[in-house]
Amino acid sequence: MSPEPCGRASGGAECPALDHDLVWAIRMISGALRRAAAEAAETLPGGSRAYLVLMALAETEDKPPTQLELAGRVGLDRTVMTYLLDDLEGLGLLSRRPNPRDRRARHVILTDEGRSQLQRMRTDVTAAESQLLVELSEEQRAQFRDLLTRVALTAQRGTLGD
Repeated sequence: MSPEPCGRASGGAECPALDHDLVWAIRMISGALRRAAAEAAETLPGGSRAYLVLMALAETEDKPPTQLELAGRVGLDRTVMTYLLDDLEGLGLLSRRPNPRDRRARHVILTDEGRSQLQRMRTDVTAAESQLLVELSEEQRAQFRDLLTRVALTAQRGTLGD
């Protein structure tokens, strides 16, 4: 007889092999949120990639990134980024301006329409986040977000394996 599956179907039985496995946990969370972002951005070219680009631009409005900096920030190949930015610019969600210090580089700037689309997507993604975090108290949710953001910033700096 095979063992019962883990989780709610087995009355909440623990899964010792998955207990505290960060790779598994992040994969499950990432998949759920990636699907939510893709659904929220389904009308935009690039889907969830468009969401990531618009979020990154909103976070850097005081100092617009170059295309290359933006590609690094969201983890996209620079060629893929160029095509995605072409499409998003064509929809009026962002604009690109020459860097006054280096004419070969272009700054990417979020437009009002881009902000509006991002706000719509954020509303959808926030609803999905709430469903995902339903088992946590408000205090736990805030702590989880804070800790996860700190770890994500470490990962973004690329210090893993150094």
